[in-house]
Amino acid sequence: MKNKRQKARQERQKMWNSLSALHAHLIQLSETILNPLSQIPYTPPEGTPISPKSTLESLLSIKNSNPNPNNNAITETQLFNSIKDFTLACALLSSSQSSTHELLSWIPKNLAIEANSAFNELSNAYAESDLGARNERRISELLGVMSGGDGDGDGLVNEEKRLVIELMPEVLPLLKDGIKESSIDKSADGDEISAASARAPVGSAIVAAYQFGWFVTQVDYPHLGKLCNLVIPCALTALDHWSPQVKGQGMISFTHLAKNVNAAELSRYEDVILDACCQNIASDDETWCHVVEMSVLLVTCIQRSDPRSPWFEKMLNEMLGHLERQPRNKDRRVAWLKFVEPLLHGIGLVLVAHFSRIFPLFFKWLHADDDETVLLVLKRVHTVMRLTWIRNTPYLERLVDELALLYKEAALRVAREQIRSSVLEILILLQQCKGLQFKAAWDKHSNDLNLTSLSLSLSGNTTNNVGAHVDQFHGDSLQRSSQPLKPQ
Repeated sequence: MKNKRQKARQERQKMWNSLSALHAHLIQLSETILNPLSQIPYTPPEGTPISPKSTLESLLSIKNSNPNPNNNAITETQLFNSIKDFTLACALLSSSQSSTHELLSWIPKNLAIEANSAFNELSNAYAESDLGARNERRISELLGVMSGGDGDGDGLVNEEKRLVIELMPEVLPLLKDGIKESSIDKSADGDEISAASARAPVGSAIVAAYQFGWFVTQVDYPHLGKLCNLVIPCALTALDHWSPQVKGQGMISFTHLAKNVNAAELSRYEDVILDACCQNIASDDETWCHVVEMSVLLVTCIQRSDPRSPWFEKMLNEMLGHLERQPRNKDRRVAWLKFVEPLLHGIGLVLVAHFSRIFPLFFKWLHADDDETVLLVLKRVHTVMRLTWIRNTPYLERLVDELALLYKEAALRVAREQIRSSVLEILILLQQCKGLQFKAAWDKHSNDLNLTSLSLSLSGNTTNNVGAHVDQFHGDSLQRSSQPLKPQ
């Protein structure tokens, strides 16, 4: 019996030594951040009731962790809580580099880099520690896999990702509550609106949203799909918030989710998610690019096996409605043109029904002041043609006229050669797929001296490749993949 008690004491001492070593390492890492942080001059904006710097200092004050009063040794729970606080601090510091908000813009880049480095070092130390070994079952319960892999498709979780994943069940519900506290809630009858920000400052929600975004983007395919039940409720809460900063982090998180999960893993929430996308398309300029990318990726991920899904058309109609009201807004049109390609492919031939709204915008944007818009429009025109061959439409002649005019206007543009090359590519495709209709539309321009080289290129083009273009058309219009959107 005495030997058993001695062995038990030795095991406890070994555990405490291991915990103490990890705790000491954590203190050392926190000080590498806390010391330069304390030297940064920072005064919270006037009227702001929270100080992110004070929040960071509190999270990084690991020495103040409550020790066990009996033996002055830290317990597993206390150490894990200290690790959680340290990680939240690193999350805020790292994510601050993507923010221009006054609450976070004061954080220097070198401190964010130091936080990333410190967290990676802690992750590796934790994975190799006795505490990490004892908590390994958390990963098995969450993901159904073991840790220790290289993370390159072997189904295992590498050491640097493991700590983030272990912390997510603890952290995400807290961050969700922090975001929700300053949301705007409608009463049951919808007549009264009470701002919860009267009870909690919006700054707290902004801080929580950036921390949430960091956690989500640390995990990728194939493990993120197993965490949807944790991630999606928090992301939806962020989308429902009135602050553009909070909304934006929810959108970025959903975008990352769409790129790293299977449609089946989103199926439980699909209608709620897509409805939230449609509701948020009416966003301000600050978040428009995020909502477009998010909405396009989510609808094509969730509905790609159903090209006739009404969500495709609903999403497109919502976006076109806002673009029609602000056709001269460069940021909005560029973002839409840049991200809309997967949505066009998802809709396919049904795009013909939307020509009366799409082509008037295209015709305006073909002559925009900036080359970026013009080049993007030409790419999207080419996509629409390949998907539909602009069949049964009165827009053929107008498109030829606009392209001929753009070819001449390009003489004064910086991207002259790129624009003219794209125009020629589209006209050749029109010539091959529309034949006599194209000839009739082009004849009026054939004697224009400013289009001589273009006319020669078109007259020298044969229609021998029509069969190849027909095959390409059918492939673009009909092929639908059921595979997940994996990161490139």
